[in-house]
Amino acid sequence: MSSFELDLEALDDDQRVAATAPRGPVCILAGAGTGKTRTITYRIAHLVDQGFVSPQRVLAVTFTSKAAGEMRDRLLSMGVTGVQARTFHAAALRQLRYFWPQVAGDLPWRLVDNKFPIVSRAVRNVGMDPSKETVRDILSEIEWAKASLISADGYVEALKAHDRIAPKDPMKVAKVYQRYEEFKSQPDGMLLDFDDLLIHVAGALENAPAVAEEFRQQYRTFVVDEYQDVTPLQQRVLNAWLGERDDLTVVGDANQTIYSFTGASPDFLLDFSKTYDNATVVKLQRDYRSTPQVTDLANTVIDKAVGRAAGTRLRLEGMRDPGPVPKFHAYESEEIEAKEVAGEILTLLNQGVAASEIAILYRTNFQSAVFEEALADAGIVYQVRGGDGFFHRQEIIEATRALHRAARRTDLPNDPVAIAKAAFMEIGLSSAEPEGAQARERWQSLSALVDLISTIVRDQPGIDLPGVIVDLQRRASNKQAPTMEGVTLSTLHAAKGLEWDAVFLVGLTEKLLPINQAIKAQGDRGDDEAIEEERRLFYVGITRARIHLLCSWALAKTTGSRASRQRTRFLDGVVPELGDASAHTSRASRPKRCRVCNGYLNAPADKVLGRHETCESLADEEVFTALRQWRARVAKDIGKPAYVVFTDATLLSMAESLPSDKNGLLSISGVGPAKMEQYGDEVLEVISSVRT
Repeated sequence: MSSFELDLEALDDDQRVAATAPRGPVCILAGAGTGKTRTITYRIAHLVDQGFVSPQRVLAVTFTSKAAGEMRDRLLSMGVTGVQARTFHAAALRQLRYFWPQVAGDLPWRLVDNKFPIVSRAVRNVGMDPSKETVRDILSEIEWAKASLISADGYVEALKAHDRIAPKDPMKVAKVYQRYEEFKSQPDGMLLDFDDLLIHVAGALENAPAVAEEFRQQYRTFVVDEYQDVTPLQQRVLNAWLGERDDLTVVGDANQTIYSFTGASPDFLLDFSKTYDNATVVKLQRDYRSTPQVTDLANTVIDKAVGRAAGTRLRLEGMRDPGPVPKFHAYESEEIEAKEVAGEILTLLNQGVAASEIAILYRTNFQSAVFEEALADAGIVYQVRGGDGFFHRQEIIEATRALHRAARRTDLPNDPVAIAKAAFMEIGLSSAEPEGAQARERWQSLSALVDLISTIVRDQPGIDLPGVIVDLQRRASNKQAPTMEGVTLSTLHAAKGLEWDAVFLVGLTEKLLPINQAIKAQGDRGDDEAIEEERRLFYVGITRARIHLLCSWALAKTTGSRASRQRTRFLDGVVPELGDASAHTSRASRPKRCRVCNGYLNAPADKVLGRHETCESLADEEVFTALRQWRARVAKDIGKPAYVVFTDATLLSMAESLPSDKNGLLSISGVGPAKMEQYGDEVLEVISSVRT
């Protein structure tokens, strides 16, 4: 029996069924926010508690080092020690190092950390352009092929079978692939990439009975998270691990499959009950992350999905208290969209939402620049996910060195938190947050590290400074960075597995979401699956939000250019104020008329004014002057240029229309919800005082 107590009443009914299912094949179909990690850790603990397996015989596989670290921490907090929780590649690396002498003798090998130089050499060898873009594209293609169990010889034929378009001439890509594999055979041994780890582990278990027997004696029970994203190569490894056994629990959601371009396939999840006809299948649909308003939108979007994965769609039930209805906005340009999003974020910050609980999500990396600029202009601290990792930041490296120096001293008290605060004072930590973006970012990194050390001390009473340093090294290895106090900017793919109180889904236009390649694939080859994967990506983005969700798109790239962009098809019939009849238009994109002559307005300046510049101005000059004086005072107070508050054209439009309430003010171009929140009352007071 176990030495810990397991409280199964802490689970809901469906989670409990999954956690206590009989030993054997179990498939948990878990929607976003439904507590899948909690459920599978309880399942592991239950199997151990009931004596079905010892923790040392359990191998839990996740897709990120962070997720593996979090699973180990959860099990440890429950009193379960000894379970191996690793990524596929980390598990394979550990096994290969152990079994290599039995299958390859004394043949030396080493792991390739950076494949780019080898692929670049192979590209040049076959006479292709060795530009970074070409090398990256072919490197990704080689990774897809290996993950899909496709050799260089079979690559060209496989393209037809997978209905895939090569980034360059298929024959040349195949030659580069072949050269790449040849170049890894060195005179002094073999070079192995991460896919080779999986290939060799699978081969060893399939072809060396002694190796297979030793491994299967060690591991009896397997758990695989995010099973919808398993590749054929990973499934081959899993099959080799299992042999003829079926003690396997998988967790996934086919409608969150967003990595098909890497070779991932939901088919293994969808076919699980066919593969194991005695499988227990449980659905988790109670979403404890999001409000009913967010889950209703997510359900509406995924309800329109087609294809095989759509047949297993889950109906999320938001379990949080009701919250605000998701917002939808169309903007004239990307610049205006970014500035208005920054304004909305300022409103949330003023309402008490923490910056670390706000995210801006977009389809591709290049979209971040305009939002970074807008946030910087608004004085909002942000971090771009996918940039330098927390533990690789210069200030954190310096802080870690300071901790090592402190650990060598014998005259300090056993208070790791106090020691850390004192040591970090010399490298940028102060009692108050400093001014200036760079100083503030450094201060916030150091503060986050102090908070993390406090958490370690709280969770491990009595731990000393050397023990804290070891724990920090473990977290750095697992990429378990602390939460930073700043708005997160991230691609939708990188946001998978994360969540925030407020999420801004931006750039929701055709050719961005769905991405243009998917649209072309649908047109050229009738490939609806490429479009459906983009729909699933949008669904994943929606389900990252707990409370606030704002969706926006720009009708043109730059202010003043032609409004030629169409809103994403995934909002057709979804956006309530636009409806089906105007699926690809919005109020912001409808023709505007001059308030003086009633003619159409085409020039951007005319649209802001609400009239042609050549038409007579009806502005109240006293109001216009008073508004400009007010704006100058505000700009001075916030330390920003005057146009950041309102442009002259917007002030002139106010002086012409003379709004008397907020509805009238909102009708003026350049006055969005964020500006209304910040300045609406003051503007109306200025106008009223002059008119009176």
